[in-house]
Amino acid sequence: MHELDKDPLPKGELALKITALPRDGNSFGDIFGGWLVSQMDIAGSSTAARLARGRVATVAIDRMGFMVPVPIGAQLAFHAHVLEIGRSSVKMLVEVWSEDLAHDESRKVTEAIFVFVAIDDRGRTRIIPS
Repeated sequence: MHELDKDPLPKGELALKITALPRDGNSFGDIFGGWLVSQMDIAGSSTAARLARGRVATVAIDRMGFMVPVPIGAQLAFHAHVLEIGRSSVKMLVEVWSEDLAHDESRKVTEAIFVFVAIDDRGRTRIIPS
């Protein structure tokens, strides 16, 4: 059993839902991994910005692993699960699930741990309000 198969249900809140379009993929009909990572960053940063009550910057992505190719046209759900809120940072798990609408099933595609830091309007680290 693959490590990512251990979680039968998504963790955290739904942060983004999107359909992979032809421009997001390669000539084999699968989406680009880099596009998927960028969508994960968008999902995570929107959650982190809400928690930090303002602007955040991505400072680290850890433990990325893809389980299966994702076909163009797939409906993807991005879930953000906060692991830790520090003085100026938010660490969270972002999971991506591919939804098979015809069979009412979801399958985990990938996950990664993202770290975001709260920043001010000059790009300097700031404290997250409690």
